[in-house]
Amino acid sequence: MAKVLLTGATGYIGSHCLLELAQAGYEFISLDSHIRSSPEILGRLEDITGQTIRHYAVDLCDAEGLAQVFLAEPEITAVIHFAALKSVPESVAQPLRYYQNNLMGLCQLLEQMQKHGVKQLIFSSSCSVYGNVEQLPVDEQTPIGRAESPYARSKQMSEEIIRDFLQAYPEQQAILLRYFNPAGAHPSGLLGEFPQKQSYNLVPILMEVAMGWRDEFQVFGQDYATRDGSCIRDYIHIMDLAKAHRLALSYLQDGRNEERLEVFNIGIGEGVTVLEAIRATEAATQQPLNYRLAPARAGDVAAIYANYQKAKDRLGWTPSYDIGDIMQSAWRWQQVLAAIKEKNEVH
Repeated sequence: MAKVLLTGATGYIGSHCLLELAQAGYEFISLDSHIRSSPEILGRLEDITGQTIRHYAVDLCDAEGLAQVFLAEPEITAVIHFAALKSVPESVAQPLRYYQNNLMGLCQLLEQMQKHGVKQLIFSSSCSVYGNVEQLPVDEQTPIGRAESPYARSKQMSEEIIRDFLQAYPEQQAILLRYFNPAGAHPSGLLGEFPQKQSYNLVPILMEVAMGWRDEFQVFGQDYATRDGSCIRDYIHIMDLAKAHRLALSYLQDGRNEERLEVFNIGIGEGVTVLEAIRATEAATQQPLNYRLAPARAGDVAAIYANYQKAKDRLGWTPSYDIGDIMQSAWRWQQVLAAIKEKNEVH
């Protein structure tokens, strides 16, 4: 079976994908600079898998360090590329940092793949490439719109870089997975989103408010053209997303791809408003959540959710979890984070 390099492997999405590949019997290599992930995650991954994980603490923008990884691991046949900065508001405040990290890291990775004959890439893209869409749900034929943030634009530009790369090197193949809003945690309760400094995503922020770690939750925007005025998003359970990566990898390895570059939307196909997400949080935690309405935030789109029919037809992928499952698993993981925090404070 192929040996797969996972970049950003100890991040939220990468770590859950690693578990999915481990369960399926893949050989894999972990790479993460820990800019936005905790080294503690590696130990948790080893506990869950029962394996010693080959890990490289290397930044993709470090050309020499990355080259050494490929030299040390000549059996790599495929790459799943997660490593990127991903906060919308942070990207608005620090656009150059996002372009430098996300684009330079990708270019360095593609260069090493070509140099070492690694021909298959699964790229972690985003529904944000569509911008503010006129028709819902979004399918793969939906036009790419104006990016609403530097983060989204970095994903658009990354996709174009990959297209140009494949144009120049006909032996290369890639899949772009445009996924929507990953959330939730591993069913074991031993792994979930592990923010290093602060949470940027909706679900962990909701959990922190429920725990009393934050005073309140702010609902940004109350007059969007949606059923309750708050933004609509498509929340996908992290393990459904991990499964999509495994199936996409198998799709390439089995030679079932119809083109050298294919795009798939990965989402559950249902829109959930921010206020509905709050209600699901209250159901999972069995307590009211303190929140208030706030002005709309720069970079946010009003509504976006997926049509995942193509992924269903070609990859054999369908989601198994809903928003209730997401919030329940996230709340279980939050209890683990609370125990970690208490232990650290004691010591």
